[in-house]
Amino acid sequence: MCDRREDAMQFTTHDFRPVILGGDITAYSLVRTFHEAYGLQPLVVNMTRSGPIALSRLVEHRYVENLEQEQVLLDTLVSIGREYESTGIKLLVIGCGDWYVRILIENKDLLSPYYLIPYIDEDLLNRIVRKDGFYEILADLGIAHPGTFVYDVAEDTPLDFDFPFPVVAKPADSALYHYAQFPGKKKVFILDSRAELEEVLRNVRSSTYDYKFLIQEFIPGADTGMRVLTCYSDASGTVRFASAGHTLLEEHVPSAIGNPCAIISEPNERIVADATAFLEHIGYTGFSNFDVKYDPRDGSYKFFEINVRLGRSNFYNTAAGYNVAEWMVRDLVRNEPMEGVQVATNEHLFTFVPKYVISRYVADDAMRERAMGLFREGRWSDPQVYAPDLTLKRRAYNAAYHLNQVRKFHRYLGRQR
Repeated sequence: MCDRREDAMQFTTHDFRPVILGGDITAYSLVRTFHEAYGLQPLVVNMTRSGPIALSRLVEHRYVENLEQEQVLLDTLVSIGREYESTGIKLLVIGCGDWYVRILIENKDLLSPYYLIPYIDEDLLNRIVRKDGFYEILADLGIAHPGTFVYDVAEDTPLDFDFPFPVVAKPADSALYHYAQFPGKKKVFILDSRAELEEVLRNVRSSTYDYKFLIQEFIPGADTGMRVLTCYSDASGTVRFASAGHTLLEEHVPSAIGNPCAIISEPNERIVADATAFLEHIGYTGFSNFDVKYDPRDGSYKFFEINVRLGRSNFYNTAAGYNVAEWMVRDLVRNEPMEGVQVATNEHLFTFVPKYVISRYVADDAMRERAMGLFREGRWSDPQVYAPDLTLKRRAYNAAYHLNQVRKFHRYLGRQR
């Protein structure tokens, strides 16, 4: 079934069209980004009739039942590709989740006749998306990362590490972990004792997850210790764009813990240099997204993980004046030669939580005041608050979304300040 909504909007015609897979704030951020840059109407395919995409008048929305099944997704993409075969319009397909991206990468031979696919090949994906492999490369390059012990779930490896509790425990393969079910499942665990760790690992072993779990030293510091970094590497594997951000707040819902929801864009030469060394060493192409944490014990920035796609909070780049859509179009659609590297320097506040949440829950006084200053100066953006798309339904949706954010922070962090 297909839901088409144009609501008399006028769109600019181009020789390409983005096909976006997903229905959450990531997908909507990309819809806005492409509309801002090119005035076009992306095609969005997903399996939800609600949320920011379903209410948007900037998209052609195609609802597809059972899209979570690989064959349904592939059949849908091939069918759309065939619609455009004789039009001369290039389709640029973008996945807004790890599962979508993996399917696109694993099926490049099938999909490449119809789509430009802005992702690395499968061999490199498997080498770096499993975090144990990622940390091995960081170690080889001398890039700082947390002390890590690799526990093999299948073999029940004896626990033997020399860093103290509390520790962080998380899966080495997020895609495999997505399907695992067990009591107390979380995206990331922070554990205060060996007994707690052993209990978690017993529960993991009882599930379908049979790869490795990482036990890591806990890096002290609040959410404001985190940094994000977005890079774009061109088709030659050279980094052409880098944009760092200083996290103000992360989500604290167990299923989404660690996802940034408020970021101030700011330059950071050290993490840009380390990420560039990593990416160019492995021959990476396309967008990458890094999670990094400042370690106050030694002043280092420690790399936690890489995402082989734009992150959920990718709009922090566009909001600061560096539209991410333009890099893909210039490189993959226009085949423009690129020289040098653009490093983002503009200061801007990105947030999808209301001002009240930032004023109440940012623990660092200086960072909180800095955010309040950016609010006062009008140098802030919420990806879902976009004038061309602010219908009454969207205004109501945004108000309800912000109220829900207040409730979630109150539930998981309690009353602060």
